[in-house]
Amino acid sequence: MTTLDDSELVFDKDGVRLTVEDAVATVTLTNPAKRNAQSPALWRALTEAGRSLPGSVRVVVLRGEGKSFSAGLDRQAFTPEGFDGEPSFLDLARGSDEDLDAVIAEYQEAFTWWRRSDLVSIAAVQGHAIGAGFQLALACDLRVVAEDVQFAMRETSLGLVPDLTGTHPLVSLVGYARALEICATGRFVHAEEAERIGLANLAVPADDLDAAVRDLSAALIAAPRDAVTETKALLQGVSGRSYEEQRTAERAAQARRLRDLAGLGD
Repeated sequence: MTTLDDSELVFDKDGVRLTVEDAVATVTLTNPAKRNAQSPALWRALTEAGRSLPGSVRVVVLRGEGKSFSAGLDRQAFTPEGFDGEPSFLDLARGSDEDLDAVIAEYQEAFTWWRRSDLVSIAAVQGHAIGAGFQLALACDLRVVAEDVQFAMRETSLGLVPDLTGTHPLVSLVGYARALEICATGRFVHAEEAERIGLANLAVPADDLDAAVRDLSAALIAAPRDAVTETKALLQGVSGRSYEEQRTAERAAQARRLRDLAGLGD
């Protein structure tokens, strides 16, 4: 493996670069000339990034090179030719329901691993985060945005629906009514509103974005890993539990932590 600055380069292909420095991995979208537009090859590379993380990694930062985080799906997907070596979306639409479901499920894998309980993922978002780009930012646990950020869910304007796992986190973050309005209108959500409604954890000047993400990463790593992992799992389970069930889950998690701290764990 080669090095990139002080980081170890794990791989760099299909518009995705994965580097690791100690407990922090950085996944970078590397096609700024196309505003980091997404394709099936990029989604496979993102899935591979998740599978390639060393066990030492605790925080994963997702960023995009250039002026835009990701302008969404590459429109070439909707042409009859599609991408080289890939079936076009028009060809996929002619297939069986089962085949189409399997293909979309494969695409979704690029968006699912960011919420693993043993990791905390941070999207560093500047410029455009449109459609699939918006959903990729939503795939992460946390979002730090530059003041020039422009979120938009444009799928409905194309006659489609958001299908890359973005609907669940969007509703969880901003509520059903606001999520419906954002998706159905396709309008832009800018930095001030994103921070105010809980879509962004922090909004900063563009020049401060990298530093803000580094500071947040350091703060997350400062706490013991097992405590953060248990806490994340507790919080992720809230929506599926009653108040009493959550109390029970808290007690069980705390018992595990106390036993581990006392050296009595399995």
